Amino acid sequence: MVSQPKIATQHEIIYPDSDGKPMAENTIQFRWIMTIYHNLAWLFALQADVFVAGDLLWYPVEGNNKIRQAPDIMVVFGVEKGDRGSYQQWKEKAIAPQVVFEILSPGNRPGELTRKLLFYEHYGVEEYYLYDPENNDLSGCIRSGDRLAMIEEMQNWVSPRLQVRFELSEETLTLYHPQGQPFSSPLEIEQQLQQERSRAEQERSRAEQLTAELEEERRKAKRLEMLLREAGIDGDRL
Repeated sequence: MVSQPKIATQHEIIYPDSDGKPMAENTIQFRWIMTIYHNLAWLFALQADVFVAGDLLWYPVEGNNKIRQAPDIMVVFGVEKGDRGSYQQWKEKAIAPQVVFEILSPGNRPGELTRKLLFYEHYGVEEYYLYDPENNDLSGCIRSGDRLAMIEEMQNWVSPRLQVRFELSEETLTLYHPQGQPFSSPLEIEQQLQQERSRAEQERSRAEQLTAELEEERRKAKRLEMLLREAGIDGDRL
């Protein structure tokens, strides 16, 4: 028997997992999205009720699949970690993402950015950060009542929710973990892990070599003691 595809009934609404748009338009944008996503995921890895996602469709209104947005990175406090095809807010204790990041690409248009800002403002985002890596331009908004107000000074700004600090130099943006270390790319993290594994292996080899040398010295001492006894010499009196 050939199974038939499920057909939506008149009252059933489908919330697609994809909007058909690419996650990133170039390598720079992709690298920034992945760096921020992975560092935030690592930062909150031990907190079961902090959900971090990248390029995930967010549906804030039940019953309307046209009202949606896919932030480059979003952080939600108060919901459990786990895989999702989309973020359907009414299934998530009605909690809206509190922090949103967008990384600009040359394909972004002013009208699109305005619509995103209004969307995030209307549906409850508390912190909204926008970075243009091509022009090294950073801006941010913080919730004030029912609106998102522009943050006047982003240099050394610390996110109230994330406790992450922003530092903008002439060349690039650097984000810092609460403990002070800068965000690293996944590749840099892997290289650091490989270096740590190599150092650990070297230390293990040195420890094994030292153990072997000590064991050899013990065998020599026992052999010497045995020879002395055979010669009728009391080694304790030497």
